[in-house]
Amino acid sequence: MQFLAYTQMRRLTTVRTGEMQQALALSPSQERELLSRLSRAGMIARVRRGLYLVPDYLPPGGEWTPDEATALNALMKEAGGRYQICGLNAFNRYGYDEQVPARVYAYNDRISGERTIGVITLNLIRVDKKRLGDMEKVRSWDGQTVFYSSRVRTLLDAVYDWARFGTLPRAYKWIRDDLRAGRVKPGKLVDVTLKFGDIGTIRRMGVLLEGEGVDEELLERLERPLRPTSATIPLVPGKPKRGRVNRRWGIIVNT
Repeated sequence: MQFLAYTQMRRLTTVRTGEMQQALALSPSQERELLSRLSRAGMIARVRRGLYLVPDYLPPGGEWTPDEATALNALMKEAGGRYQICGLNAFNRYGYDEQVPARVYAYNDRISGERTIGVITLNLIRVDKKRLGDMEKVRSWDGQTVFYSSRVRTLLDAVYDWARFGTLPRAYKWIRDDLRAGRVKPGKLVDVTLKFGDIGTIRRMGVLLEGEGVDEELLERLERPLRPTSATIPLVPGKPKRGRVNRRWGIIVNT
């Protein structure tokens, strides 16, 4: 096909609406129809309106889809945003959950909602840019750089974003195991909790760290943002609020 011969000769990885009109002597309507037809046939992948990913070559069978890194990087570059892969993908990466997610979860500062690029489904969670950070650069198989939440940030988000990911009370065991194995340092967990957590997360993390015998100096640092209150919240949301009350952190220990 002339289109793919041209993109391969030019070593193009993306094509925008308008670029093929002069190259292939197409009218605007012909170009639109060509790109739409190739996208429907699975030979190229639509990123956003007017932007398509194209393959280096077509595999046997004539259908192609970008990998997760290519799809996510292309979309976020086009949107001018930053991201970090989180949630189920990060839980699997660090060995907390053996289930391989069928989609990619990513915090980002531009796009909210679900996007599909080829056969890749992206679940994009828009957050304030201040909530992006504490991430790791990872090289994909084809040399691309992708950004994952760090191990400690992933643990924090398992408590902070429990409603989205359904991670409590499992996350408490992950944290205890990592602390005891030395994979996570208490001080780093406190730092990340204070920077990216909310009051409820601080209180829940405080009870957990206190129970693990963390140094009092770290507990006091974690405690500073908290104001005195008689209100309590459960350690495990969604379970009956029965159990002893930890007054220091305002937590009903309902495990």
